Amino acid sequence: MFLSVFEMFKVGIGPSSSHTMGPMLAAARFLERMRAEPFHYAGLRGSLHGSLAHTGVGHASDRATILGLAGFVPETYDHDRAEATLEAIRASHTITPPDLPTLKFSPRNDLIFDFGPNLPGHPNGLILMATDSQGDVLLQETYYSIGGGFVMTEAELAAGKATEEGPPVPYPFKTAAEMLDMAERSGRTIAAMKRANEIARHGADGLDAGLTRIWQAMNACIERGLAGEGTLPGGLGVRRRARGIRDALEAERGTNLAAPHRINDWISAYAMAVNEENAAGGQVVTAPTNGAAGVVPAVIRYWRDHVPGAQEGRVAEFLLTAAAIGGLVKFNASISGAEAGCQAEVGSASAMAAAGLCAVMGGTPRQIENAAEIALEHHLGMTCDPVRGLVQVPCIERNALGAIKAVSAASLALHGDGSHFVPLDACIETMRQTGQDMSARYKETALGGLAVNVPNC
Repeated sequence: MFLSVFEMFKVGIGPSSSHTMGPMLAAARFLERMRAEPFHYAGLRGSLHGSLAHTGVGHASDRATILGLAGFVPETYDHDRAEATLEAIRASHTITPPDLPTLKFSPRNDLIFDFGPNLPGHPNGLILMATDSQGDVLLQETYYSIGGGFVMTEAELAAGKATEEGPPVPYPFKTAAEMLDMAERSGRTIAAMKRANEIARHGADGLDAGLTRIWQAMNACIERGLAGEGTLPGGLGVRRRARGIRDALEAERGTNLAAPHRINDWISAYAMAVNEENAAGGQVVTAPTNGAAGVVPAVIRYWRDHVPGAQEGRVAEFLLTAAAIGGLVKFNASISGAEAGCQAEVGSASAMAAAGLCAVMGGTPRQIENAAEIALEHHLGMTCDPVRGLVQVPCIERNALGAIKAVSAASLALHGDGSHFVPLDACIETMRQTGQDMSARYKETALGGLAVNVPNC
C-alpha cells in the first residue's frame, strides 16, 4: 500500500476538502472525460447527494462544482477571478470550460441538491451530466468525494483499494504491525522508510521541494490567521479569535504572570488561526482534511517555536512520519467526517501530529506508534455535527483541542518504552466500526447534535 505524502497533504481551499475541494476536482475530471469523447455538447447538469446536499451550501459545494466546471482547480485557485466567473455564469446562464464550447448552464436549475437517499457508494455523492441541444444526456459520471480531497468514480470505488499505479516501493506496509516489523528488520525510522517509498515514486529533489512547499503553505496559513480580524462568513456571526489570543500571550511574555498551561493557549492559537482561514475560504493544506487542517501545523509550530533544540530542517521528518500514520488510517478506515464522524478527521489529524512530534523528539518507531494510538483512541466516537453545515462550530475549537491532545499523547509515549495495551491497528479498526455504527445524523449532515440543539439563526 502506498499513499503519498502529497496525497495526505494537499494545498487547496477552504472550507472543506471533501465538500469543496472534492466537487471541484470531480468537475475537473468530468471536463477531461468530455474532451476525450467525440460528442457535440450543448449543456451541463449535475446533482449533489447525501452529505454534499445536506451541508452543501455551508461548505460551498455548489459554488465549488460550478467553478470546477469552469476550469478552476484548488491548487491554483484565484478568488477574484472566481468571483468574476461566477457572476458571469449567473448572468448569462452559460459556462465556458477550457478547450470546450460555451454550454448552457443555469446555477439555479441545473445543479440540484438531492436530499433523498444517499448514493450507494459513499455519503458524499455527485452526478455530472453533459447534454445535447435537446437536453438529452450524452455523457454521465458519478463521483464520490471520499475525504481529504480524494475523488473516485463509481467504477473506481467498486474496484476497491487494491488498484495502485506506479513502480513498487521498498517498504509497502499496510498495517502498523507491518510498519513496525519493517522498521525493526531494516533498522530504519518510520520517516526514513516513508522517504524511501516517496523517492521511488517522486525522486529525491521532487520530494524535498514538495515538502518544503507544504510546510511553507501551512506556516503562511498560520500567519494569515494570526493577522486576521472580523467575523467569519456564513451567518453564524463567529468572530476570529486567534489574533486576540496571540496578542494577549505576547503581552505576557517576559513577565512572571504566565501560568505553565499558557503553552496550551499558544497551541490553540496556531490551530485556530488555520481553521479560521479555512472557514473564510482561504488557502489551507489538507492534513489530512480541511476540517482538521489546523492540528498538524499547530503542533509543528509549537515544536519549532517553543521546544528547545527544535530544528526547522527536521520538519520534513515530522511530515513524513505523520503521512505514514495518516495513510494507515485512510487505507484501513476513513478520514471522512461524512463516513465516520469527526473521529476520522480531527482524530486522524491528532494521531498524525502525535506521531510526527514523537519522531522529531527522538521517539523510537514503537513509541511513535504508541503516540498515534493514544491520540486516536481519545477521539473515538466523536461526531461531526457542524452548526448550519459550516466548518466553524465546533470545528475550529476541535482543532485546538486535537493539537493539545497530540502533544500530550507524544509526551506520554516518550515516557514509556513503546510497549502498550491497545495496538494502533486495533484502534483504527475500532474507529472504522464506530463510524459504521454511527447514525447518519452525526456524520456531517447537520441533522443532529450541536447542529440542531444550538440556535443558528
